Amino acid sequence: MSYEIVGALFEVFNKLGFGYSEKFYQKAVEEILTFLKIPFKREQKFEVILPGGKKMIVFVDFLINGKIILEIKRGERFLKGNVDQLAAYLKAANLKLGILANFTKNGVQFKRIVNSY
Repeated sequence: MSYEIVGALFEVFNKLGFGYSEKFYQKAVEEILTFLKIPFKREQKFEVILPGGKKMIVFVDFLINGKIILEIKRGERFLKGNVDQLAAYLKAANLKLGILANFTKNGVQFKRIVNSY
């Protein structure tokens, strides 16, 4: 499944190139996933319990096939905050795999993040 997701990301970049907003890339990824008949939910909501018991609601860009979180970013490198954010989402959702995708001027970069539980 992750191979298909990464292929969809490259398809979006090959069609659009660089220079668009994060939201624009998210919409294009949504359209490609729909075309490829890959099941997903957009802006999926999860509840995170913070230390001290306080609850917080977070939204992931995509939950694919009920198993993989896909987060779309625009930038030249992976920021530690984005990696940490995806790791926290995986833990909150009790999921094993996430993909962080950066749309850069040189193409798509992606990083698989595994939740070690």
